[in-house]
Parts: sequence; C-alpha cells; structure tokens
Amino acid sequence: MGYKTPTPIQEQAIPLILENKDLIACAQTGTGKTAAFMLPLLHKIMNMPADGINTLILVPTRELAIQIDQQVEAMGYYLNVKSIAVYGGGSGHSWVQQKQALTKGTDIIIATPGRLIAQMQMGGMDFSHIKHLVLDEADRMLDMGFYDDIIKIVTALPKDRQTLCFSATMPPRIRKLTAQIQNKPEEITIAISKPAAGIRQLIYLAHNEQKHKLVLEILKTGNYKSVIIFSSSKENVKRLEGELRRSKINAKAFHSDLVQEEREALMLDFKNQKINVLVGTDVLSRGIHVEGIDLVLNYDVPPDPEDYVHRIGRTARAENTGTAITFVNEKDMRRFSAIEKLIERQLEQVPLPEGFGEGPVYKVISSGGHKHHPTNKNKFKGKKPGNHQNKTHIHKKGDAPK
Repeated sequence: MGYKTPTPIQEQAIPLILENKDLIACAQTGTGKTAAFMLPLLHKIMNMPADGINTLILVPTRELAIQIDQQVEAMGYYLNVKSIAVYGGGSGHSWVQQKQALTKGTDIIIATPGRLIAQMQMGGMDFSHIKHLVLDEADRMLDMGFYDDIIKIVTALPKDRQTLCFSATMPPRIRKLTAQIQNKPEEITIAISKPAAGIRQLIYLAHNEQKHKLVLEILKTGNYKSVIIFSSSKENVKRLEGELRRSKINAKAFHSDLVQEEREALMLDFKNQKINVLVGTDVLSRGIHVEGIDLVLNYDVPPDPEDYVHRIGRTARAENTGTAITFVNEKDMRRFSAIEKLIERQLEQVPLPEGFGEGPVYKVISSGGHKHHPTNKNKFKGKKPGNHQNKTHIHKKGDAPK
C-alpha cells in the first residue's frame, strides 16, 4: 500500500494500542490516523480471534464509514478479517446485510451512531465479545449532536474493553465524554488544528458578484487536474454545478439529496479522474480520502474555523503538496480573522486579475475598531490567478506595509 515510514501519530499510537492502553489522540485530518488504529487492531484480531463482533468503530458520516471499511479491506487483504460499514441512506437490501452482520457477528463494525441505534432497537445483537471501541472524528460526532447516542451505545458494550478516541480538536465536551467512557487513557497530541505544511494557502478578496467569474478564471488558467470546491449550503452547491457545467467544466455536485449509490459512483469517478471538479458542502471535508487533489477552493468562508482546516486538509495529504484558495467577501471578514487566529498565521492575498474591478478592503477586527489595509493594485495589473509570483500579505494591526 506504499507505507514506508510511520507518520508521527502512527509512531506514537501503535505501541500504546498494542499495549492495550486506552488512548486520546488529537491529530488533524490527513495525518494517517486511520492506519494508526487499524494496523495494531488488525494485528490483535489476527493473533487473538474472537467469536462475534471484535471491534466497533463509530464515525460521524457514511462517507467516513465507507472509507474506513475500504481501508480495512485493503490492509487486511491477506488476513481472514471481515468488516462491514453500517450507515443510513441505503436500500432495504443494505439494511438486511447490516442486520445480519450485527446479529451473526463480524470482526469489525464501522458505524454511524444514528444507524447503529436504529439497528440496536430491532434487537438480536450480541456485543458481549467486543474488545475494542474506536471513536473517530469524535469532535465532529459531538458537533452533529450524537453525544446521547454515543453514551447509549457505550452502555451496551462490555466494560472490559479498550477505548480509543481520535479527534482533530479537544474541546471540553470531548474531555467530558472520554472521562465517562475511558479508563486512565494515554494522550497524544499532534499539531492541533494546523493545516499540513504542504498546503499553499491563498485568499482573494472578492464581492459575491465577482466569485463566479473568478472561479472560471482560476480553473481555466491554473492547470489543476483534481479540484474540490466547498460551499456552505446545498443550494449554492447545486447552483455552482450548473454554472460550471454551462462553462464546459467537468464538474459534479455532492450533497445530501443524492442516494448512497449515487454518492459512491460519484466518488469513484472523482478518484479515477473521470470528474475533474467536485462541488460539495462540509460533508466532504471529513472522511474523504482521495490522493492527488491539486486544489481546494472555498467559495465562501466556512462558519467554523475548524471546518476550514478540515476543508483544506483534502489536499496535500500523506506529505504531498497542494493549493487552498479562499474567497473572502465583506461579510466574511470576521470569520476569516478567526481562521487566521486559529492557524496562527497570515495568509497570502492574491489580487483580482485585470478587468475584475475593485474587491472589498480587508478589515482587521479588533477592540479598537476597524483598520483598513488597501493593497497596491497597480503593482499587480495584468496578473492572473494561476500565477502567484507577485503577492501581498494581509496585514494585521501594527504591521508595516510590505
């Protein structure tokens, strides 16, 4: 599978998991945390097979459940280990398959909490042999309101088990949860909430009416082969897909109205580069593992700074490089300031190309009010979005102009 050396999270987590320690691991997306828990768990299952369900992995979304199931299949190709993903949105046949796996027992169950609760209510499940519980993207599950579901599931499991919690952030509610479900856990923290070093992060200050033309300019001049565009609403995603396709760009929308079979076919086509541009909401920002994404483009600034980190984490995975571009309008200034504060860096501002007119002026929000930092627009006349040789920085209060 191309593994040569462990990533930091793998290097620290694998020995602790093999020692049967409970674990709280804080690591950003794209750092290899799936292999960090799956490799040692597969090793343990191989050496100590058990009747019934051995390992339960809880995840926030169906996409992440499918991804982990695929990785288990790949990592365990030569092992007699069976797994199944349990999630909603499928056909009646998938419900029956999931029910059989849960009642008859399979080595590894990867489930979304809501679907697992629905299956549990039907009865007939034996969780008495479970030795390992994994919470992946735990912060996201709590953001989605799964706290009570998680507690309900955990109370049905054996107390004598190993519990592993993986999260990109460690807010107080995660501490509250782990205190209830873990036993003297070890802790690992890897670069909390910081984008991968290989991501080149750029911004355009653009009014809403300039964004569509700017997207087309970037895609047509930037020579990007694989692109994800994020927008914060399903309606915008659908509209963007139509606009891009009318401009002869090979784009498809990924949103909650698609049935599971359509989602899976869409992701397969994107991985195989039959689709060059995928337009989606934040459901795509977690649990989608596609190698070789050149560009992540934020059509609007996400409402939560953490979502920015997860969005741009779709590129520059596994120590590769990539580009992340964010459009910032006048209403998004405060949100964008929160992102820069979170990641502890100022992002490069690229001027709008010639003919686009004036963009909004960046306002630094502080206790002293607004401070404006206009850029020297003449210096950048004629430069295209795909050419970032000349740039200026967004400056915070007190910085000298560059």
